[in-house]
Amino acid sequence: MATANKRLASLDLLRGFDLFCLLMLQPILMTWLEIENNPSLDPITNQFTHVEWQGVAFWDLIMPLFMFMSGITIPFAMSKYKQGEKIDRHFYFRLFKRFFVLFFLGWVVQGNLLALNIRQFHIFANTLQAIAVGYVVAALLYVWCSFRAQIAFTVLCFITYLLVFATIGNMNYEPGTNIAEEIDRCVLGSLRDGVIWTNGAWSFDSSYHYTWILSSLNFIVTVMLGSFAGHILRLRKEPVQRLKVLLLVGGFLVAAALLMDPLFPIIKRIWSSSMTLFYGGVCFLLMGIFYYLIDIKGWKSGAVNWLNYYGMNSIAAYCLFEVVNFRSISDSLFFGLQQWFGVYYPLVGICFQSAIVLLIVKWMYDHKIFLKA
Repeated sequence: MATANKRLASLDLLRGFDLFCLLMLQPILMTWLEIENNPSLDPITNQFTHVEWQGVAFWDLIMPLFMFMSGITIPFAMSKYKQGEKIDRHFYFRLFKRFFVLFFLGWVVQGNLLALNIRQFHIFANTLQAIAVGYVVAALLYVWCSFRAQIAFTVLCFITYLLVFATIGNMNYEPGTNIAEEIDRCVLGSLRDGVIWTNGAWSFDSSYHYTWILSSLNFIVTVMLGSFAGHILRLRKEPVQRLKVLLLVGGFLVAAALLMDPLFPIIKRIWSSSMTLFYGGVCFLLMGIFYYLIDIKGWKSGAVNWLNYYGMNSIAAYCLFEVVNFRSISDSLFFGLQQWFGVYYPLVGICFQSAIVLLIVKWMYDHKIFLKA
């Protein structure tokens, strides 16, 4: 990928930053905070955990940013189809292969596929699956439609979500009773994430409020916002002009979300429309900051370049961290440290988990092995 004639290094580093937060910073920090159990540290804890219901936190940015960046790649990877290359069956095969691979990996990571037990299987429950839905729609829109038609379809998805809540949803945004959760319970049934099995019978966990079916409309919007950012980054303009557009769009989206919030609250768990705009705007701003620092100012020192290890193999890093329990190796090798570390011993395991994943993706990067769905 490139802007002008060079690779968009800022995107790789931003993706790496996102994965660093997900796979190293937050797990280690939260392990330490839980051990400390100090109320004075609650403001930090609150930023590195998902908001219980309404509001914003840094940690709620991680998933939208991952999805947003998947959209940025579309105008770069598929511009050749706008320039006359035939859209043939090989294109559709690659696109839908990506969809099924991402959905399958979502089952492995969070769908409990490896439990080999249908009672523990969740059909739609993971970030990778949300990306799969948004990416395939965004890609098809990009190659089939004009830029205006892409915007129109994105607005349609956005408004449809709002209309469902405003009509059959009776503007109810309360946890447990809102229309998004009702749709998930109806469509997914016992295959919904958060289902509890007791003595052969299942019930819905009253504390689980994430939604996926209706929320897919705004998953598409999030990926499309990324695609629009990719379009901006390919404009035949000076880099500073592209930067200004990114920042202006980001600021506008954040402002619009805050204006919507009193009527359509910012709720990440149901991927509400104001939440989609708010974090979409923050993603535009972050992309602008990284674009300015990395691609315009040329800030590519070793202090940040290591983020490419994550950024160039993000799916591999994510799946390794979530699926493979390297902490069992840590417990086998370093259990003797527990007598000296005491309550801080869990930090050894989580640091080992994060370090091993980083070393694996570094080795892959050094050997130019890049896994893509």
